[in-house]
Amino acid sequence: MKHLLIIGAGGVSRVATVKSAMTMAKGEAFSKITLASRTKSKCDEIAAFIKERVGVDIATAVIDADDTAAVADLIKEIKADLLLNLALPYQDLTLMDACLKAGIPYIDTANYEHPDTAHFEYKEQWARHDKFKDAGLMALLGSGFDPGVTNVFCAYAKQNLFDEITEIDILDCNAGDHGYPFATNFNPEINLREVSAKGRYYENGKWIETEPLSEHFSWDYPKVGERESYLMYHEELESLVKNIPSLKRIRFFMTFGESYLRHMKCLENVGMLRIDEVLHNGVKIVPIQFLKTLLPDPATLGARTKGRTNIGCVISGTKDGKPRKVYIYNVCQHEDCYAETGAQAVSYTTGVPAMIGAKLVAKGIWTGKGVFNMEEFEAKPFMDELNANGLPWEMIEMPC
Repeated sequence: MKHLLIIGAGGVSRVATVKSAMTMAKGEAFSKITLASRTKSKCDEIAAFIKERVGVDIATAVIDADDTAAVADLIKEIKADLLLNLALPYQDLTLMDACLKAGIPYIDTANYEHPDTAHFEYKEQWARHDKFKDAGLMALLGSGFDPGVTNVFCAYAKQNLFDEITEIDILDCNAGDHGYPFATNFNPEINLREVSAKGRYYENGKWIETEPLSEHFSWDYPKVGERESYLMYHEELESLVKNIPSLKRIRFFMTFGESYLRHMKCLENVGMLRIDEVLHNGVKIVPIQFLKTLLPDPATLGARTKGRTNIGCVISGTKDGKPRKVYIYNVCQHEDCYAETGAQAVSYTTGVPAMIGAKLVAKGIWTGKGVFNMEEFEAKPFMDELNANGLPWEMIEMPC
């Protein structure tokens, strides 16, 4: 039984903390939970929700996730056994270094991003592999849905369904409606940087770059219907190419409504997606950060959002010398997520896998020394936990 320190108090953290508390209430994995953030009042609200719904107490604390020394001191002060990073991707490195300093395992849901460069890669986190290995510690990267569950779907296919995997398409559909003309389902700054970036995919041994959202096709998502799906770059492509060397092609697609695309293009055209500083009335501001202030807080969308998400992987390859193609996916209902945790499905589909990753590390089911991605472990324990914790997966055989 481990003391889990969760850093961050947004929608994803809300879900992960609620689900961790439910796990603790069953006498599994966690003996204590501490939720820490720069804004303690957000932590206290989540703690009160958990007390009312789950009937257990969690501790709360104030922390600056940019301050490695302060985080290490907090870890030592409260005697935490592992850290689940649900803060911003900008803070991954400081929190990894805090875990090294304090001597505990590290888990996150998204790769490091530099605040001044819209560039998504694992390079700087992978560079810490030897430090974690030498310290006898484990760092688990990308324990969300995509990345995260999508990696595990691919690992499950590799370990159980195929002799060789040659192609993967990751398909992410959010068919929910929050009623606003324009809003993002997770941190606006991260979301808009990601969506407005150039696309990239891997084919025949090389990376191919595309103009933002220039390539798209219609896909019939089970229990949702047909949606236009746009090619993007997503970080799990990088690790899956590394860890499934038989791959000939891997791509990532995400759905967007026409209203979202029109608003985003307009904001981009007038400079509101810029990530550099500009001078406004004698004050330096970053336009995309100012835009974040104006847009609805994603954590408030839960009560308004109706509909479903469908996220999964279409995986092709061979089994016993014959071609095979499967579609492994999860469908999640926004209203059900809100009823259980007070958050919408985009937060739920990331927060639940974050808890599962922490649980498997806490119980010693996933172990290692160094820095690892999700697909490097046995997939079945994680797949079983998805079924048990509100994210059941389905699989269909598809014509080759």
